[in-house]
Amino acid sequence: MTKGTYEDILFEERADGVAFITINRPDRYNAFRGQTVEELIDAFQRAGWNRDIGVIVLGGAGDKAFCTGGDQGAHDGQYDGRGTIGLPIEELQTLIRDVPKPVIARIQGFAIGGGNVLATICDLTIASERAQFGQVGPKVGSVDPGFGTAYLARVVGEKKAREIWYLCRRYTAAEAERMGLVNCVVPHGELDAEVDRWCAELMEKSPTAISIAKRSFNADTESIRGIGSLGMQALSLYYDTEESKEGGRAFREKRKPNFRKR
Repeated sequence: MTKGTYEDILFEERADGVAFITINRPDRYNAFRGQTVEELIDAFQRAGWNRDIGVIVLGGAGDKAFCTGGDQGAHDGQYDGRGTIGLPIEELQTLIRDVPKPVIARIQGFAIGGGNVLATICDLTIASERAQFGQVGPKVGSVDPGFGTAYLARVVGEKKAREIWYLCRRYTAAEAERMGLVNCVVPHGELDAEVDRWCAELMEKSPTAISIAKRSFNADTESIRGIGSLGMQALSLYYDTEESKEGGRAFREKRKPNFRKR
């Protein structure tokens, strides 16, 4: 990949100061592989440090999914890229927090697994009434041992976060809004207009004040970055076990996994 040349994402910097970064793998429900994450990192670097950009919107192509996490087709033990688990997801999560611009998650469909984590990490989340949220890690032999767990508990409360991870249930947009995972839910056809309204309001505010506020919010949960780094090392070891691999195989074969046997 050369800088600015993308296969898995779409990138647009608009004249109104809003950058749109869109995962463009609708045939895979916008699940990410190693290359997808690399391209997202590049796009966030470009938009995040461009002084002409005031807001970044992260979305998913098509009508079905925002993002459904790691692509199981690129996951046989380790993923297919670089990083601790073959996927530089820690770097992407950190970058979303570190860029001095508010990042809005635009959720039109499924925000599942790693997609739910991305929606949680973004500064603001605006969802269509058709959106669905949830985790699947323990169903497929995986987990996010950092921001996806510890920071989620800060957002929705520890009891609810444990429910989300342990039971792997699906939650409607309305339920997500009630638990504090979503800022705003609108009719499906009004999603883009609502995102534009929030962007316009943000563009009227002091960019320096927002940047300072963002860094102040992040400072309170920055220790989770270290927790996540340690957790990803453990996750890498877990991915090489038969228990974890059984989850991936069962998902691809469309059957229930038998973890206890492993």
